[in-house]
Amino acid sequence: MIIQLDKQCSQESYQRITQRVESIDYQFKRIQTQYGDYLVCIGKSEFDIRSIGALPGISDVHRVSDQYKLVSAKWKVGRTVIDLGDNVRIGGDEVVVMAGPCSIEGPDQIESSVKALLKCGIKIMRGGVYKPRSSPYSFRGIGLEGLKEFYKTCREHGIKIITEVMQSSQIEDMYPYVDVFQVGARNSQNFNLLDALGEVDKTVMIKRGISGSINELLQSAEYVFSGGNERIMLCERGIRTHETAYRNTLDLNAIPILKKKSHLPVISDPSHGIGIREFVVPMSLASVAAGADGIIVEAHERPHEALSDAAQTISHEDLEVLVGKVRALESALKN
Repeated sequence: MIIQLDKQCSQESYQRITQRVESIDYQFKRIQTQYGDYLVCIGKSEFDIRSIGALPGISDVHRVSDQYKLVSAKWKVGRTVIDLGDNVRIGGDEVVVMAGPCSIEGPDQIESSVKALLKCGIKIMRGGVYKPRSSPYSFRGIGLEGLKEFYKTCREHGIKIITEVMQSSQIEDMYPYVDVFQVGARNSQNFNLLDALGEVDKTVMIKRGISGSINELLQSAEYVFSGGNERIMLCERGIRTHETAYRNTLDLNAIPILKKKSHLPVISDPSHGIGIREFVVPMSLASVAAGADGIIVEAHERPHEALSDAAQTISHEDLEVLVGKVRALESALKN
């Protein structure tokens, strides 16, 4: 059960509500976020929900049977739309395209990427400054100083930034230079990191784990929401299966299922999902057709020279083609 408290709920009313919850043998946890004040109540006894909803200080009350309560679609009217400012909204009427290199490599690369994004009308640039790599000998990013340069150039051109955070100790230093914190597949069940991101007022995009289930992804999002941060996106990025013809199996089924189960925006990552450059555009279109609120793709001025994930990185010319096809498909789906 989720109880939404009134903004003007008095301490006296709050005490009456919690006493009533305890009287039906339910445990509760108070969650205060940027936008609301909730009691998440757990128990098994039967009761008349109207006896709770009629109490002073309550805005609404909902039964939610899912293990993940706050990210469930069963209680919220309408879908969550995340406003990054400057007319950049995720989860609204327009499919959002986020693009940029896998790794930030230096000032010239940032400049060329920004120019390509502006040409395509893209308002969010992806780029890693801390990179989790399977091999310890691979390029692992240029760190905080690279992020500062990334931020400076993007801000000059009105572009938002999404970049990966790998551990909770990085959050404070990264915070002034980030619009969206990305939690990578390898960290999707790093609960200390998720707890810490629940305490910040920045959007968080959580990628599905390499072998993670849909429910596990939703539980990860619940960690962030229950920590006080409602600004969350879910990302399908492909899962590891028995197939070896491509990097991962992009689970297109997950997109409509996630949108049915949760009110949060759903993003698709076809670059990691298939891992083969020539198929990123068709898998992007398939993601849009499946209902994705946005896509995030890796693009580079010279893809073959990219220091990480070169095989799945598209060119800036292909990025322009991709955006044109996404907009055409988006228009067709609305008719």
